[in-house]
Amino acid sequence: MNLSAEVGALEISQDNVAKCQTASLRKAWWQVINSFAPYLLLWVAMVWALAISFWLMLPLAILAAGFLARIFIIFHDCGHASFFKSKRANNAMGVIAGLLNITPYRHWRWQHALHHGTAGDLDRRGSGDIWTLTVREYIQSTRWRRFAYRLARNPIVLFVIAPLYVFVVHHRFAAASAPKRERQSVRLTNWGLLGITLVMSAMIGFKAFLVIQLTVSAFAGAAGLWLFYIQHQFQGAYWARSGEWDYTAAAIKGSSFYKLPKILQWFTGNIGFHHIHHLSPRIPNYHLERCHDADPFFKTIKPVTLLASLRSLGFRLWDEQRNIFVGFSGLALYRG
Repeated sequence: MNLSAEVGALEISQDNVAKCQTASLRKAWWQVINSFAPYLLLWVAMVWALAISFWLMLPLAILAAGFLARIFIIFHDCGHASFFKSKRANNAMGVIAGLLNITPYRHWRWQHALHHGTAGDLDRRGSGDIWTLTVREYIQSTRWRRFAYRLARNPIVLFVIAPLYVFVVHHRFAAASAPKRERQSVRLTNWGLLGITLVMSAMIGFKAFLVIQLTVSAFAGAAGLWLFYIQHQFQGAYWARSGEWDYTAAAIKGSSFYKLPKILQWFTGNIGFHHIHHLSPRIPNYHLERCHDADPFFKTIKPVTLLASLRSLGFRLWDEQRNIFVGFSGLALYRG
């Protein structure tokens, strides 16, 4: 089936997509309860465990990171105004979930909307994307830019160092182009985080709070960045120049169907159905699987399995001529 036929087939799916856009108050609040309550209980357990040993606390922190990642999906849905029917409820929950994820809600929402409007567009990269160069761009880059790019795409930097930097440092500053309200959300979030730090430090000590928070954030951030990476960096992904870029094609072909084991699917809030999410961001995470299963067209989309996704670690550059990701090892062929 060619691309135009695929886009045409999607017209059959619009009724199904529209039905799945309706938020469910019952499902939303149940997800809040089964995400926030265990996370808070794990914090109590981590404080107790850390008083004995860091190594006793560590497995609890890894589990807590799973719940924090799930809370981020709630935060994400609130940013799309899809989690609750009420705009006020989405914004209130978004701010609360944002504080737990040390992320300013309105500023992130603004940046993420730019990502949805430009994903897969080679001429509009840079809005919430993983830094991606084409083969030609890399070859024509300066030596310093090549070094910086190789460093940025190194798995240790990308999934260990970068997540902590993004959440702990980067989110503390507003983008120069951000609107006034979004810039203010960064300042208010920073003040809120300062207040939480002072209260928690008074209760359990600053060192204990810092150790627990940074450990949990490191694991949750690594998982989150991996998910974001694999959602758009997979073999068969869609990238096009602005003149040929199509929103629907970018959603279906440029966003992966990441098929995870059920337990990981639960912790990641069904975000593996990313093709559905990009097609319609107004579908809450608890309806994504239902939307995918309800239409035969979506079942024709090849999933990226957990094992297959590991191959994406070797993807470094986009080859515009062949429409595939390639690694650094074969660059000599392109220079020749």
